Amino acid sequence: MFIIKTLRIYIENSVIGGYFDDEFKDCTIKLFDGFKKGAYKAIISSHVLAELENGAPDNVKENLKTIEYEEYVVKDEMLKLTDKYMKQKIVSRNYYGDALHIAIATIINVDVLVSWNFKHIVNLNKIKLFNSVNLREGYNILEIRTPREVIEND
Repeated sequence: MFIIKTLRIYIENSVIGGYFDDEFKDCTIKLFDGFKKGAYKAIISSHVLAELENGAPDNVKENLKTIEYEEYVVKDEMLKLTDKYMKQKIVSRNYYGDALHIAIATIINVDVLVSWNFKHIVNLNKIKLFNSVNLREGYNILEIRTPREVIEND
């Protein structure tokens, strides 16, 4: 018997805000519809909430409230893994928060992290570098995709 597992999808802030962006809204709305229907399970972290509180527009903050999600608190292990990414200079200190999303998603072992951040997250070279650190440190490879890639594979 084949059992289909509900995908645990870590969403970071570019996805939550992508709901209101002309370029990304169609795919983001479909992803959110999948969360609402139970096709996927949304996963966030206290880091996502902190980023929202530190300057996201009200409509973006309210948008997160339209779906059910599982929240993880940032822990020391996640900060240590982020520091290992930083030592490898995968991203500069200015983008520590992006690396922290990767570390959180890696450690909580989600099925996929989705993002619209093509510069620091959904970037083949960066993905390879993040995952090389993950493997060296004994973690699994993290799948990093756009919402479009997730919904088109349904």
